[in-house]
Amino acid sequence: MPEHQPFVNARLQRFGTTIFATMSALAEATGSVNLGQGFPDYGGPPEVLEAARRAIAEGHNQYPPGPGIPSLRLAIAAHQRRHYGIELDPATQVLITAGATEAMAATVLSLCEPHDEVLLFEPYYDAYPAVAAMAGATHRAVPLRAPEWSFDPDELRQAITKRTRIIVVNTPHNPTGKVFTRPELETIATLCVEHDLVAVTDEVYEHLVFEGEHLALAALPGMAERTVTISSAGKTFSVTGWKIGWVCGSPALVGAVQAAKQFLTYATGTPFQHAVAAALELPDERIAAVREDLKMRRDLFCGGLRELGHEVRSPASGYFAVTDIGALGEHDAATFCDELPERCGVVAIPIHVFYDHKELASDLVRWAFCKTTTTLEEALARLAKLTPPS
Repeated sequence: MPEHQPFVNARLQRFGTTIFATMSALAEATGSVNLGQGFPDYGGPPEVLEAARRAIAEGHNQYPPGPGIPSLRLAIAAHQRRHYGIELDPATQVLITAGATEAMAATVLSLCEPHDEVLLFEPYYDAYPAVAAMAGATHRAVPLRAPEWSFDPDELRQAITKRTRIIVVNTPHNPTGKVFTRPELETIATLCVEHDLVAVTDEVYEHLVFEGEHLALAALPGMAERTVTISSAGKTFSVTGWKIGWVCGSPALVGAVQAAKQFLTYATGTPFQHAVAAALELPDERIAAVREDLKMRRDLFCGGLRELGHEVRSPASGYFAVTDIGALGEHDAATFCDELPERCGVVAIPIHVFYDHKELASDLVRWAFCKTTTTLEEALARLAKLTPPS
């Protein structure tokens, strides 16, 4: 074994296998309804799927250009202009990645040196601290506090040190469904300018907002040159397996991210890039229909949980609902989720795994409602048989 191997393992071994993979494997092994991992069990819009089939048939099956095919970069630039008033040069300010997770990894690897600090809001998507560790950086976490999932501006300010390099802002937020407000984003922007920080925004749920409005941090004064915007097609179009994401920002920032990205995957999914280019050109009402369909699933599932006695925090966006199991007489979400497949044949995620301050979430559980109505009704029927803990 190379001498450096234990050092690499020491940095990453605490992350282990992702909770999503573990719980999905548990669902398959036990025949449980999988409400753990956030992927739909239904297809995306037919015209988007047909665009992928057409691209394959037309021969778009070889390596694309490293930065992504021109038509997709052009479509993303047009998308940012239409929705947020952000002007981008598709040749130098848009980069296609293997999903948003690779975009985040390439961004952190390109912008952070060993011993730099990455500032996160918790709960956080579990890839964030892992990619910081890969870069040799450390992370600090500022809590989003229930039930509004708001942060304390003073806590955020105090978390910034001389070593802080970037702040990651996930809005709309996974797992809480929070949509950051304009005053919250303005607070973040002010601190970024004041401390010369780069903001990295994860906006993959940008078109799945049920209440409120998604605002782009990059559109705020002073933020265009210091924001790396990340998004992807997987959540909006229910094609999470395609892994087509993107990075937008200044030419200097995007160029830095590309320098790291080219040694990760180089390029990805040529026919799917063509399909996503077509998808982004769909009329806005077509995307609105996807959002309304998901909102219906949210309301069906959250309403069903309430009828069963769960304390539900109905999300303003995204794929997930968070419940407090204290109302059920349960007080340990980790044990609850470990035992749930055996007790009633359903899989969910304890959200303390997305925290540094795990005591803030000891009784909180995340459920994915991005499933067919049949799947959700079956999950609710099984949960109705859940007996109180002995």
